[in-house]
Amino acid sequence: MKKLFQSILSLVVLFAPLTACTSEEPSAAVPSDDEAETEPAENEPAAPAQSEPDTQENSTVYFTSDISAEGLVRLFNRLEWQPQGKTAVKVSTGEPPASNYLRAELIGDLVQTVGGTIVECNTAYGGSRSESAMHKQVAKDHGFTSIADFDLMDEEGEVEWPFEGGKRLNRIIVGSHAENYTDWLILSHFKGHAMAGFGGAIKNVGIGISSASGKVYVHSAGTRTSGSIWYSDQDAWLEALAEMVYGFREHVGKEHIVYVNVMNRLSVDCDCDGNPAEPDIHDIGILASTDPVALDQACVDLIEQAKGNESFLRRIEAQHGMHTLEYAEEIHLGTRSYDLVNIDE
Repeated sequence: MKKLFQSILSLVVLFAPLTACTSEEPSAAVPSDDEAETEPAENEPAAPAQSEPDTQENSTVYFTSDISAEGLVRLFNRLEWQPQGKTAVKVSTGEPPASNYLRAELIGDLVQTVGGTIVECNTAYGGSRSESAMHKQVAKDHGFTSIADFDLMDEEGEVEWPFEGGKRLNRIIVGSHAENYTDWLILSHFKGHAMAGFGGAIKNVGIGISSASGKVYVHSAGTRTSGSIWYSDQDAWLEALAEMVYGFREHVGKEHIVYVNVMNRLSVDCDCDGNPAEPDIHDIGILASTDPVALDQACVDLIEQAKGNESFLRRIEAQHGMHTLEYAEEIHLGTRSYDLVNIDE
């Protein structure tokens, strides 16, 4: 597998690091004493076990180095996925003024190919996207309303979708409009993240589709639905993140979801940061899969092979980011084993 990565990256990654990040590396996501919450009870329920592993075989992850509107559609078509009803395209609208959200001119053709509605939920941390009116203005300013209908899913409230057997969660809390959609294209910008270490498909679902209170519920590992998003047990909230995606998939049905990650503007900072650090890594490509765990793992593996990756890898390590994928595989959300298919060859 490493030989495959090296052969791909020799074609798609320029081995000269960009301007180094000037921001300091944050410590692990542990709040001060006055923010810390009571830990979950020792007698926790078992991890989700409704589903058996989908397969013992590797998942397939498709790759192209062509980061363009045409390349995005071409890669998506390799999934051979046809929506069966009303389709939501989940993106991050991006925090102003200068975040690295996926630009409308890049994603517009794909959104229109699936006849999709761009969907989002309000944030739980303030900023320009915590209130519906401001958030809709950001979506307009960033060009999303010019390429498709835009739906702020929690503008009219939220709904709870229960699921059984969670170690951290017993339900997920999503925007009420989520019930209006049959099919989901999870279109994510892969990047670093100050709390999760990295953000890809799992983060885009686990936090992005959660309503504002649902975001707090995940960030606090199921201990509260209001207040601070900071929590004292880093691994616990990462497990809750994976469980949210598991609960979402169980409710929607895995055949109704596909995932695409775009590896450009590879900053250590998330698109929720309006002034992110400049990337140290050159753009790599676009990846797609029906397995969110394999997809995010493949992206991390490509980061590990890239020149200038030191700050990105430090962030993943500092936040225990790989624990999300380890736990996601444990609960059968997907597999970390995959075959990478380069469609450029």
